[in-house]
Amino acid sequence: MTDALPQQNPMPVLEKAGPADPEKAEELPKLSTDEFRQYNRLAVMMDAYHNHFRHTWNMLYCIASTGQRPAGVSLRGMIHTGLQLCHQLTIHHTIEEQHIFPELSTRMPGFKDDEVLIGQHEQIHEGLEALEAYLRACQSGEKELRMEELKGVMDGFGKVLWEHLDEEVRMLGAENVRRYWSLDDVRRMEW
Repeated sequence: MTDALPQQNPMPVLEKAGPADPEKAEELPKLSTDEFRQYNRLAVMMDAYHNHFRHTWNMLYCIASTGQRPAGVSLRGMIHTGLQLCHQLTIHHTIEEQHIFPELSTRMPGFKDDEVLIGQHEQIHEGLEALEAYLRACQSGEKELRMEELKGVMDGFGKVLWEHLDEEVRMLGAENVRRYWSLDDVRRMEW
């Protein structure tokens, strides 16, 4: 893995989403702007959550890579932010797996338990456990916070995390969602 992970793309290209197997792509009529917005709302919502995770990851990773903290960020605050990231990502994945993926998986194969996204969740969770254990040991004074060690823990799962954050949003993009769900179906989704 390289020293730097990809930085957040401020304007993700959600409209290019399509099925995982391009050969199965069928020509569908062009969406109106309003139809696109309605179909794409799931991707926009998910990307908002993911942008928070990307931002927090980038801040922590930059500190771990350079050893330089932004003004006003103490070591204690940095550890707290890292622990919050672990907690928030765990809650996010739990909600997805218990409430969102089961509904989507009824029509969208990529959201089934044996598909890539759940496997990525498992890999990310292993990394989050390692990150949380390291940060808790630093918080308690059991270990000294060393930036190269923090970076090493983050490198252990950073690539899969970033791939997952992007892939999930892509799969919820308008052009993919419309292949499986009607507009009425999407409007009835309560998340």
